[in-house]
Amino acid sequence: MSSPKQLETFRLSLQTTVGELQAEISVPTSFIPISDIVPLMRSLGEQALAMEEDHNRLAGHQISCHKGCAACCRMLVPVSPPEAFALQRNIEQLPVPLREKILTRLSSVKKTLEQSGLLGKLVQISETRSQLSDEDMEPVNQAYYAQRLPCVFLEDEVCSIYEFRPAACRELLVTSPKELCQDIAQNPVVPLSAPFRIATVLSLMWAELTKGPAKLIPLPVALDWADRHAKENQSTQTGESLLKMGLDKILGFLRQNS
Repeated sequence: MSSPKQLETFRLSLQTTVGELQAEISVPTSFIPISDIVPLMRSLGEQALAMEEDHNRLAGHQISCHKGCAACCRMLVPVSPPEAFALQRNIEQLPVPLREKILTRLSSVKKTLEQSGLLGKLVQISETRSQLSDEDMEPVNQAYYAQRLPCVFLEDEVCSIYEFRPAACRELLVTSPKELCQDIAQNPVVPLSAPFRIATVLSLMWAELTKGPAKLIPLPVALDWADRHAKENQSTQTGESLLKMGLDKILGFLRQNS
């Protein structure tokens, strides 16, 4: 039996546009792959988003999202490389019946995407060494949404991996009427503004470690990407150094928004 990891605790204070975020975070003192820092970074993102939610409620704007409302689960979800590795590990640890059901649905979705000509584009996006902008991604996002493909992780319109769902899913909240979400391509949906985007933060960390572009991987091809790049997640850093790197990226976001 392996011994428990030794942890070092840090007290953080981050000034966001809606107030001061204070947190106490523990990270391993040992060397770890960047995928191990994903839950911690998502936790920071959720705390910041909760502050944004409170700020909006005080201003009279209610969040329309609720359990069972899965309209946004037909969108193309971007995940950072560290999240792709973490997701792969999480899927492997699921009960066999659920894991097999998810993988069967994923196979079916990829066949549909291949027939529509989108699968190759998603793979190309995941492997590009070029830095893609939001404008570069927009045609693919629209083409994917036009398919109205339910996320492979949906079970009766509820997320089956809610505890480890991607950061992009956590951060997509709206204050516009929920009925408008039935067609986000045509309706004026009003998303909540997140103080910082954790998927982008993790992507920037990955770019710094690998000397490559800050990429976001389309969710339908994320597990395949993680398989192809498994060796790249074997590189390790101390927990403290990864935390400091992540905080540096977050501070960059906050400076831009101040």
